[in-house]
Amino acid sequence: MIQLTIDERPVAAPQDATILQACNVLGVETPTLCYLKTLTPVNACRLCVVEVEGSRALAPACSRKVEPGMVVRTNTERVRHSRRLVLELLGSSVDLSLASADLKRYMRDYGAQPERLAGATVAQPVKIDNDLYVRDYSRCVLCYKCVEACGTDAQNTFAIAVAGRGFDARISTESDRPLPDSACVYCGNCIGVCPTGALMFKSEHDMRQSGAWDESKQKVTDTICPYCGVGCTLQLHVQDNTIVRVMSPLDHDVTRGHLCIKGRFGWQFVQNR
Repeated sequence: MIQLTIDERPVAAPQDATILQACNVLGVETPTLCYLKTLTPVNACRLCVVEVEGSRALAPACSRKVEPGMVVRTNTERVRHSRRLVLELLGSSVDLSLASADLKRYMRDYGAQPERLAGATVAQPVKIDNDLYVRDYSRCVLCYKCVEACGTDAQNTFAIAVAGRGFDARISTESDRPLPDSACVYCGNCIGVCPTGALMFKSEHDMRQSGAWDESKQKVTDTICPYCGVGCTLQLHVQDNTIVRVMSPLDHDVTRGHLCIKGRFGWQFVQNR
């Protein structure tokens, strides 16, 4: 165990732990966007930065390992200013209207005002090239979560990656081909980790377009996938006695939030009765 100090409070953490994990031990909330406990940290968003005494630059808490005697500060003006600016830059260039509740709360808590940087948003049409899910990259913040879930952290399909550089950087299939012509196996694990609604069930997209989508009327029921003996837990989101999407809990030992095409999309037979 390594001894360090976070916000003037001593804490002990395993030698391979990150600052973020040490913060969690103390109950110190650190905002994250590209981080997910079931995925490999990629240091993409820089929302979790903290001050480390003796370090010139702010450090990403999600990947920086703890060190003996390390002194960390998570709520200084410099840290808050950096986080606020990251949130403002994201909000000024991307549609965050369907972002996760946590991301919207961060915007409020840090007083982010993306409208002062408004004008950079690049509108683009929604990609609808299959019957299972749609891609709306005008909502994409390049958090890399979908890439990691499609890669070694879950599916090992490698159907998508980051293409281009700088302002042209984007999530893309190989040679930007349609999903049906790519290596995609439609597991939908990219949807499960997306924090902004850039990836969405087609059922949800169609209901939102028609004005029928209403999360206040939805109930979530846990059940076990009926297709095989693995025992994956499904979270059925039901509205008006109809399944509208299926997710899986991150803390389940079998799935860790991931599913296959049958568990994620093969539930229409329940309605056909």
